[in-house]
Amino acid sequence: MEGKTVSRVAARRVGEDLAEAVREVMELADWRRHLDLSKPVLLKPNLGWDNFLPGAVTSPAVLDAVIRVLRPHASTLLVVEADQVLVRCEKALRKAGADRVCEQHGIPFVNLSREPMVSVPLGGEVFPEIRLPRLLLDANLVTIPVMKTHDKTVVTGALKNQWGCLDKVRHTYHLEVSRAIVELNQALRPRFAVMDATVSLEGNGPKSGRPRVTDLVLASGDLVALDATAARLMGFDPARIEHLQIAQQAGLGCAQPGGIELLGDPVGDLNFGFRPARSNLVSVVELKLRRSRLKQVVFAGPIFWLACRGALVFYFFWYHLVGRRFRNEILRHPRYGAQWRRPSPETDR
Repeated sequence: MEGKTVSRVAARRVGEDLAEAVREVMELADWRRHLDLSKPVLLKPNLGWDNFLPGAVTSPAVLDAVIRVLRPHASTLLVVEADQVLVRCEKALRKAGADRVCEQHGIPFVNLSREPMVSVPLGGEVFPEIRLPRLLLDANLVTIPVMKTHDKTVVTGALKNQWGCLDKVRHTYHLEVSRAIVELNQALRPRFAVMDATVSLEGNGPKSGRPRVTDLVLASGDLVALDATAARLMGFDPARIEHLQIAQQAGLGCAQPGGIELLGDPVGDLNFGFRPARSNLVSVVELKLRRSRLKQVVFAGPIFWLACRGALVFYFFWYHLVGRRFRNEILRHPRYGAQWRRPSPETDR
């Protein structure tokens, strides 16, 4: 590696001490070199579903461990997420147990959907200019994604996690999602990423997939290299994942194995063989409508909100017929179940 510029990705098998594994990968990936600690540090977990399913959202224990590393050094530390059309992020925060983490550390949670937005000139193909929460523009963004599959992007991880920084109508960009992800990251320039691969999600992610214990945490200042490494761990070829290739071409990082140095535990030959995502009914209907002549009528008026109700009905039945069984399997796990359990995990309010 001497004489070559490489992207470093750190990985640790968790074992019995998750907090120590997170600290070690952050140190190995040299997190201090990537952050300007004179500015606020914003932690962006994945809280993209308010039906509680481990693997679909960031583990509260991983969020807690990241906070414990950063808090002694950061003058301002916030946890941030935004609403989706079908998801209320405060509910997702509570259902995931992340609210208890914030309360324990006295760290505010900020709903980005309620923050003042500003237009940022970008000159992109998807975003000639982009509207973003002002809070994000002069801060260190540390993204804390989950390792999982995605029906539109094959995998979702450190780059895709910034999707939640757009306003609620971000579904508008689904037909050009790969380039939109790249341009969004060009605008935001996240500084560092810690990937939760303790309980991952395979199959029909990012929501209606199956949780799978993979018992890893990873970290890097190169989000492209981190996602490419995670893709290989899941059993996918980064060269065939469009947004990773566009991101590499745009200079956001490295997706080629020869340009990535793996630190920590040897995971280079590990392949979990994840089941890929297929579009579920909600995604199939949405994409067909977006490609049809009806798109202006459907997505610009009351029909859209009726379609949203239909999507909520689909996820309600999927979750109660299938997802809760997956959830309960993880809640019984001897290592990872306790972090998710509340006095009444069935409570949805």
